[in-house]
This record gives sequence, structure tokens and C-alpha cells, in this order.
Amino acid sequence: MGWIPFHDAANSKPLFLTIYATVIVGIVFSSFYVFSAIYSADSSTWFSSSSSSSSSSSSASSLIHVDQGPNVSQRTDWGAVPAPPPKSPKSQNMWTRPIWEAPPRGEKRPSLKAFQLTKTLVEQRVKDNVIIVTFGNYAFMDFILTWVKHLTDLGISNLLVGAMDTKLLEALYWRGVPVFDMGSHMSTIDVGWGTPTFHKMGREKVILIDALLPFGYELLMCDTDMVWLKNPLPYLARFPGADVLTSSDQVVPTVVDDRLDIWQQVGAAYNIGIFHWRPTDSAKKLAREWKEMLLADDKIWDQNGFNDLVRRQLGPSVDEDSGLAYAYDGNLKLGLLPASIFCSGHTYFVQSMYQQLRLEPYAVHTTFQYAGTDGKRHRLREAKVFYDPPEYYDSPGGFLTFKPSIPKSLLLDGEHNLESHFALINYQMKQIRTALAIASLLKRTLVMPPLWCRLDRLWFPHPGVLEGSITRQPFLCPLDHVFEVNVMLKEFPEDEFGPGINIREYSFFDNPLMPKQVKDSWLDVQLCREGSPGCNVTNNTSSLGIRLPKHSTEEMFKSVFSLFKDVKVIQFSTMQDAFLGFTDKKTEEKFRKRVKRYVGIWCCVKGSDPGHIYYDMYWDEKPNWKPIPPQASEDDHPPW
Repeated sequence: MGWIPFHDAANSKPLFLTIYATVIVGIVFSSFYVFSAIYSADSSTWFSSSSSSSSSSSSASSLIHVDQGPNVSQRTDWGAVPAPPPKSPKSQNMWTRPIWEAPPRGEKRPSLKAFQLTKTLVEQRVKDNVIIVTFGNYAFMDFILTWVKHLTDLGISNLLVGAMDTKLLEALYWRGVPVFDMGSHMSTIDVGWGTPTFHKMGREKVILIDALLPFGYELLMCDTDMVWLKNPLPYLARFPGADVLTSSDQVVPTVVDDRLDIWQQVGAAYNIGIFHWRPTDSAKKLAREWKEMLLADDKIWDQNGFNDLVRRQLGPSVDEDSGLAYAYDGNLKLGLLPASIFCSGHTYFVQSMYQQLRLEPYAVHTTFQYAGTDGKRHRLREAKVFYDPPEYYDSPGGFLTFKPSIPKSLLLDGEHNLESHFALINYQMKQIRTALAIASLLKRTLVMPPLWCRLDRLWFPHPGVLEGSITRQPFLCPLDHVFEVNVMLKEFPEDEFGPGINIREYSFFDNPLMPKQVKDSWLDVQLCREGSPGCNVTNNTSSLGIRLPKHSTEEMFKSVFSLFKDVKVIQFSTMQDAFLGFTDKKTEEKFRKRVKRYVGIWCCVKGSDPGHIYYDMYWDEKPNWKPIPPQASEDDHPPW
């Protein structure tokens, strides 16, 4: 009705037309001015977040602004204090607001019912009909944050996290991570691989897949102990005919480019830590039967059940080009993601297969490791792809590091066999033992050196490296190949084992999260022969470096380094002959008792039962020590 007078005036009196037009334009202009003044602070934010193709771009900036390409994840200062994220429009809710945007202060968390998994909930996060999902309990909070951070850095926001306990749900909600309640009532602690609770988590995954597929969306299901390094969605879209695309434990390359692995040549287990499902009838049928199998028998491991079902019928190929094969019931079309770029813990950390084949990895899953959850976390830290808070990089008491010294003959000469492998490891172990003692004495965190191995470690007998793999010898091996990382991080009674010794990964100082104030506070310690010219610590101290006599006593260390308590990093030129030992015998005994537990086993010798060999932190004190498996059952125990 408001436009009728204007229409009448236009037909009857031109003067009134001009007047009415002027008034209306003035009202519109004034309204625009008022509203723009009110909302100017939020207008650019509102526009960018509502029109952006991915809300994760702004969500990532809640931690740090990242200037990067569209696909490759670049590590930045994750540990920085998050900047206040842009405010979302009032119409947005906890499911549609940008990731990392925390709920408004003072807002009460919605009831658990609001977090129940429904199609309505999922569709608010879906993009291009795809949803990416992981799940876990509170013990894996840092893994989950790392998983989300990598995806948002890649510009991906169509993700959800399933919370198996209320504590995790609460924590993720207040951090602005889209989360739903799985209703699992799971314990909040690390349940450990292979335990009954671990198997329950596996069954929950299958129940979740079966619940999600009927919603009609493509599902990229991931374990929390993996990270995305490159946007996988364009790759997965290359195979629109696939019902299921799964990763595997394959360690021998079947292709040297980014095609799917050749299914006829993959003999290893299909790994369900990374797999993509389309909501086809065949996929939904598989998920339903898989769920029913596990619920009927709680002794079946979820991954074994999946492999049994999928391999019930395997082949023929769907066509000549796609790499897909018929599987399961003869109708399901299956593709095997290439292990070179959808990496396992072996193809990434041991073989570095993607590097050797000059490929870009999409993902790394921390399988093939030997120290539980702590070992997984340490491996991701070694690769500089784990999210840690700022305090991790600026530890109280400071850090201790050293330049490892390895003769070329130990590293490269002769055959790669048990003797040469253990000679190389023992040489490095002795230096690390000294470094642990000095770190304990000075109450500093030890930055472990890179560790070189000649032989691979596995759970079963092998000739040194896996036949058909492209493992280079020697290779930079993960710390858990030799050291029990989970034991090193465990708390022991101090009155029995002495003070704890914190450690960091060998790549620690190369991490882009390392704060400048730590890098700039550095003291170099050059060892020298006592009595040689200039080897007098009282006359050569400076803010940049000192010369310290070899075989220095505990008293000498305490006296000298008490002057440098405020220095963040102390680096020794070598650890050989650096420390004479603890003065107090009880202190020495406690230290020995602690570090003897720090080393594990090498596995395994072919044709020997048992075939494992124990590493010995004090191998050099046993003149007849040799790298051989236990010769009798009473000898089959760690050397402590």
C-alpha cells in the first residue's frame, strides 16, 4: 500500500512525483547511513564469513592468520594466543558459526539433547554433500585439536567431532569446535590399544558409520591419531564410482604416482583409520552387516571384521582405468588409497616413501609404532605437525641440547646387520645417557638428538628391512624404535628413581612455533682438554659461549651453570666425556634405575624363538655383551 500514493502522484502531478521521490530516496539513504554506523564494526566480518566458500578460513585466523596455498597445510604459530575471532551474525548458531569461534561469554551450554546426532545437525556442517568426522574421548583432546587445526588451515570446515564423554564435549564446545554427543559414556582416560574398552571404541565407530550413511552424505571417517597435510577432497572426487575408498597397511609400493594402489598387489590389511564412504546401497549394506557382526561377538576387532567382510569376494576390476575392484557382495566398488601419500606410520616415518617418489602426502596415520599414545604424539612432534600450547616451547628451567657425534664407519661402512646396527645404536645411546644425567643435574629439559638406525623394527622376524619396501639404510628412525617413549614420560616415585627428566623431540628448535625469546637465549659449551690453552672456565665465560673441561665433576657443573640459570638453551659441542658422574652414590643409583627402563627391544631375529634383543643402557659396562636374543627363558627380561 505504501507504493500506491507514489503511483497515483506519478500519473497525475509531476511535481508530487519529484517530491515523493526525493522524500523516499532521503529515507532510504538515511536508513542506510544509520544501519551502517551501527554495524560498521561487524560488517566486513559478517560479509566475509557469510559469503566465504569455507568458514574455516576465518576460524583458522582465530589461532593465527595463515597466508598459504589452497591445498598444502603449513605449520604456523599454533601456540600463539588466539586473537578474538570475528563475531558471527546473530542468526548463526553453534553448528553454523566459524570453527574456533567460541560461544559468547556468559552463554550457558545447551543441554546434551541439543548435541544428539541428527540429520539436521549434520547438514549444517556439510559442504558439497561431504562431511568429515572423527571421534574420541577426552584423553585424545590434543590429537583432536591437531586434527581440526590441520583441516581448518587447509580451508576445510565441513567437519564434526564425536565426543565419547561429556568432558570432551564441554571442552570442544567452548573452543568453538563443532561437536556432537555419541552417548558412549566412555572413560576420559587413555584406554590403551587392545583393551576391552579400546575394542568398544571400535564398535562405536561402526555404529556411527551405520548411523551417518542413511543421512545421504559422503562420509570421510578418520581416527584421531592421524593428521591431514593436504586437502583430500579433490583426490577422493576423482573416483565418483567408488562406494568405499580405504587406506591400508601396505609397505611395498604398488604405484609410483598418485593412482590408487593396485588392489591385486596389496596383501596387507585394509586400515580403517582413514576411509571414505558414499551413501550407496552397497556401502550401507556393508556398514549394517559390519555393525551386526561386531555387536554379536565382542571379541572381533573392528578392523579384522571389516577386512573379512570386504575380502569375502574381491575382484574383478570394475574397469581398466579407475583402479576400483568389486568386493564384499560382488556389487560394492572398492578403491585402495595409495600408501605412499595416504601414509601409515611406516611409509611416512620409516620409508619416507612420499619423499623418495617425489609426491605430496595427503595424510599420515601414526600406525607402526611402539610406545602407545605417547609414541604417536612424539612422532607427530618429530614431524612438526602436532599442536602444542605455548608453554611446551618455553619450559621452566630451560633446555639442554648437544651435537651428536657419529663416526662415518659406524653409520655407513660394512654390512647392515645386527652387529653394525647395535654398534651404531649403542654409540649414540652412551651419549644420550650422559645428556640425561646432565639434564637431571641441571634440572633442564633434554632435547633428544636425531637417532640413526641401520635396521627396521617390527613385531615379527624380518631380514633387517621389509622385503620390497624402499627403506633406506641407514635411516633416521623414530625415537620409539629404540627408546620407550611412554616410559620416559611416565612419572616415577622420586625417592626411588630420582627426579624426572623431561624430553623434547629432535626437531624441536626447527619448529616454527619456537618463540624468539627462547631462540635468542642460547649458550654454546665447547668441551676441551683440561690444562690445554684456554681451557679454564673461570676465565672464558661469556654470554655467547664457554669452554668446559672434559670429565667435569658434579660440583663443577653446578658452579659453572649456576651463572646461566636464566639462559633458555644450553648446547654442548659433544657429550663424549662430558660428565664424570654423580658424586652421591644414592643419586647415581636412582638415576641408573630410572634410565635403564628408558630403552626397549629390537625385533626380531629370523629363526629364533624368542627373536627379540634387549637394548641395554649400560652395555659398555658388560665386556662380553653381544646383540643376541635371550638364550633361556630366565634370561628373557629387560636388563634391570
